[in-house]
Amino acid sequence: MSKPKALVLCGDGINCDAETAWALELAGFDARRVHTSDLLASPRTLMDYQMLALPGGFSFGDEIASGKILALKLKVHVAHLLHQFISAGNLVLGICNGFQVLTQLGLLPFSEPGAPRVVSLTRNAGGKFIDRWVELAVDRTTPCPFFESLETIQLPIRHGEGRLALAADASGELSESVKRHAVLRYREDVNGSFDRIAALTNSSGNVLGLMPHPEAFVRWTQHPNWGTGLLPSPHGKDVNDAEARKSHGLRILTNAAAALKTAAGRTG
Repeated sequence: MSKPKALVLCGDGINCDAETAWALELAGFDARRVHTSDLLASPRTLMDYQMLALPGGFSFGDEIASGKILALKLKVHVAHLLHQFISAGNLVLGICNGFQVLTQLGLLPFSEPGAPRVVSLTRNAGGKFIDRWVELAVDRTTPCPFFESLETIQLPIRHGEGRLALAADASGELSESVKRHAVLRYREDVNGSFDRIAALTNSSGNVLGLMPHPEAFVRWTQHPNWGTGLLPSPHGKDVNDAEARKSHGLRILTNAAAALKTAAGRTG
């Protein structure tokens, strides 16, 4: 199969699009940066791709709330196609600000049309911007192709509004449902997120939103402990295994490419 195609949204305050596109290229994608204005003008462009990546940054300057304005624009122009895109089994990845956009759109943790919006990403509990590396635990009971064969990973976070919060009127049943859609949790409480959740996926596992930045750890030399001999272990993989030697962010993205290639092989 040819490389799966990824649309990487750019412009209007998004500032991690170049490194996200580069990371996806390293992972085996044909990644194209598309300006938000171009996508809004020609929404059907989305259907030419197998992945939509919403990178980190400060879309529209975080006016009103992080991700709010971009989400409103996408909702008006692209929402109907987004649901088709997701239903077809394509992948959607929202990183940091992209995760904020997905929650504002109401696509996580439930991506079905008309599903209730039950979570938001709001100011960190400490009220300060956080820029640090964190250790994260993958919930293996929550299906998501991005985290295939991963258990514990390290990635950087950099956000001021990354605290996952439930809607004030969320029932206990909804609360438990959100927990079941959590695929990644902080090993320690870093920002006050409900249940220490760092990432959510939908029921099908093909929509992923996460606050940590996988595109910022696609080379071992990007890790702060590079050169000290204290790099994170491959976590259950033989050190001679080529996959195990990939940095954690790159593993996440190559998993996504592999999942799309496998799906294409079944249908092709």
